[in-house]
Amino acid sequence: MQATVSGIRLSYEVFGQGSPLLFIHGFPLSGAMWHEVAGSLPGGWRGIVPDLRGHGQSGATPQVTIGQFADDLAGLLDAMSERAPAVVCGLSMGGIIAMEFYRRYTDRVRALVLCDTRANAETPEGIARREHMAQTALREGTARVVDIMIANLFAPSFPAERRSQWRALMSATPAVGVAAAARALAGRPDSIPTLPELRVPTLVICGEEDAISPPEMMRAMHALIPDSRFVLISGAGHVPPVEQPNAFAAALGTFLASLPPTAAAPGRA
Repeated sequence: MQATVSGIRLSYEVFGQGSPLLFIHGFPLSGAMWHEVAGSLPGGWRGIVPDLRGHGQSGATPQVTIGQFADDLAGLLDAMSERAPAVVCGLSMGGIIAMEFYRRYTDRVRALVLCDTRANAETPEGIARREHMAQTALREGTARVVDIMIANLFAPSFPAERRSQWRALMSATPAVGVAAAARALAGRPDSIPTLPELRVPTLVICGEEDAISPPEMMRAMHALIPDSRFVLISGAGHVPPVEQPNAFAAALGTFLASLPPTAAAPGRA
């Protein structure tokens, strides 16, 4: 399915029926990374799985910000006439976008699931690295960027055949989208002050072998979020929904079952 939001074509899929659960993928992935998890949601949940601007089947622009990604998602929910507060689940860049979505649209968030992500603003070294990544994508193509990244994405035990499949999927991301997203990540806001202010149920999930957002970093985020839950997924690196989808789905299902049936997010600050 497709919707036009702020002049950009956004592609999305819907799994199941019931309360909305918005899945936000990482960089430079697509909504496909959520397929196994979204396809096994418990009854009463409606998984909304978009491709972000510049990724998957969605349209690309040469520039984007984390705030624009969040606004795109709010616009998509509007286009779907989805008014109920959603559980917002984001991985890596998707988690960064989820925190921005909470700041901008607090009343549209029923709960948060933050997976293998970061809350800090980018460091000067990181900004330079991401600019190099953007230039590499535009000059040499997305596959070159993926080859630089992929060694750190998955746990060593992840099968080589599946690693190759995901390399191909990520390499299909348009170079202009990769460059724009890399620069958006370089300019991301500092979300650390947001963590103690989260007033919705929050689950923090991390792959035990994540080399990008390691468990100690995710545990530190968890410690700052009031009444949050923490789950470590064994046998997974940076992308547990792909590497260990059954374990991830089980952790998510347990969290969803804990939410009050009529939970609603507080009004915007």
